[in-house]
Formats: sequence, structure tokens, C-alpha cells
Amino acid sequence: QVQLVESGGGLVQAGGSLRLSCAHSGRTFSRYTMGWFRQAPGKERECVAAISWNGRNTVYADSVKGRFTVSRDNAKNTMDLQMNSLKPEDTAVYYCAARYGVVALTTLVRFDDWGQGTQVTVSS
Repeated sequence: QVQLVESGGGLVQAGGSLRLSCAHSGRTFSRYTMGWFRQAPGKERECVAAISWNGRNTVYADSVKGRFTVSRDNAKNTMDLQMNSLKPEDTAVYYCAARYGVVALTTLVRFDDWGQGTQVTVSS
């Protein structure tokens, strides 16, 4: 079984930055496609970024392109999300997700394992 634990959320002013981290344990991390999702109150959960098993391929939601950067360190079993130029509409619970194996990388990938989420609040 895979365990995913997010960290790094918090309160930040608009225009600021935050870095989220996801720690993966339980199975070989490098065999997983990984993603970051978010869900704001009253809205559906959306994928904001995904990264291939080797980190060479990434995809982003249009709403975060140019502001967010996803990365992974397979030696440390971690995935990060660097969020810059944050906006109030980025406020949400952010979730780390994992899917075993190589898949065609899009923001529509179906993930199987989920973390508990970390709150990000951006004040105006």
C-alpha cells in the first residue's frame, strides 16, 4: 500500500510563494506517475500538475501555467510543487496523488492513491 503525506501549506498574501511537498512511501516511488490536485469549497477537484515517473515530462492546468512548477526526487521519494505569484483563486486544499506505472501524461490521468491534503490560503 502507498502512503502519501503532503506538507508546506499555509497562509500567504497574493503575489507570494509557497512550496508544497509530498512524501511517498510503501512501494518503489520511481514506478509512479504523480500529480497535484486541488479542491476549493463548492468546486470540483482539479488536477493542477502531473509529472512522469522520471520527471522528464510535466503537464499543467492552464490556470497555473507559468506560475507553478512540479518536480520530483526519486532518490528521496518526494514530489514538490513550487507555487509562485499566488492568487486568491488558488485557495484550496491541495492533494498529492499517485498512479502506478507509465501513462500518457495529461491532467486527465486517473490516480489511485491520495494524500490527506494540505490547506493553501491566499489572502488578497
